[in-house]
Amino acid sequence: MELGVHALELDVALTADRRLVLTHDLTVSAVTSADRRPVHAGDPLFPYVGKPINSLTLAQLRMLDVGVRLPRHPDDPFALTQFPMPETRMPTLGAVLGLVNAYEAEGVRLHVELKSDPTRPELTSDPEMFTEMVVEELDRHGRLGNAAVLSFDWRIIAHAARLAPGARRFALIELDTLHWHDDLGDDVPAAAREAGATTLSPEHLMVDEALMAQAAAAGLDVAVWTVNEAALAGRMLDLGVAGIVTDYPDRMREVWRERGLELPDPVGPLKPVGV
Repeated sequence: MELGVHALELDVALTADRRLVLTHDLTVSAVTSADRRPVHAGDPLFPYVGKPINSLTLAQLRMLDVGVRLPRHPDDPFALTQFPMPETRMPTLGAVLGLVNAYEAEGVRLHVELKSDPTRPELTSDPEMFTEMVVEELDRHGRLGNAAVLSFDWRIIAHAARLAPGARRFALIELDTLHWHDDLGDDVPAAAREAGATTLSPEHLMVDEALMAQAAAAGLDVAVWTVNEAALAGRMLDLGVAGIVTDYPDRMREVWRERGLELPDPVGPLKPVGV
């Protein structure tokens, strides 16, 4: 936010005690998480690393250090995009929304990806309840009007269209999960629109002139992910994408500046609170 971004993208999942937490994975990652100690002596679920998020309570998850960086191998492609922050705890969605509000960052959109895998029901929360909880949390913090609901599970997109018709809805797609959706046919953007999406958000490998033409015909913007190099960002912009998801917003600001695009203003830093 202090650098200046249009949006923050967050991944959330639901705990065993129905708390919304930020996590990229539906199981506790052995790459970005480390066990410290159990929440109480003799906890049968300890160690927590490798356990499903929806099998653990917030108290159990808060015992983890989620600021570690343990690459699977020396050439781990994500090692360069993640910086260790030791002794970090897994935050709730409410805590992050509170931080954004403390920064008075009204202009920064909140893009909340609901992690859900319809092929792994044992790891996945009820999509309707999950969507309702996220929408309610965004509304509670006054952020629903400037938020987007994202998911690879288009059941969530459909529920969000009903619960929050004024919010943006991003249908995420990648080659590996296209089989999640029945009867997609040859026109994925049209299927996404039918599911309730307002934006198509594909992996950059899928973006070409044909997909962009289909998206335009379906009336959908395209927000591409994950683009970290300026040259690739330029190609995506030339194809007509409306947004770029990146691990390096500083690099994308340079691309925006070179192209004469309007840059988002920095927000913050937080001011000390008087006694």
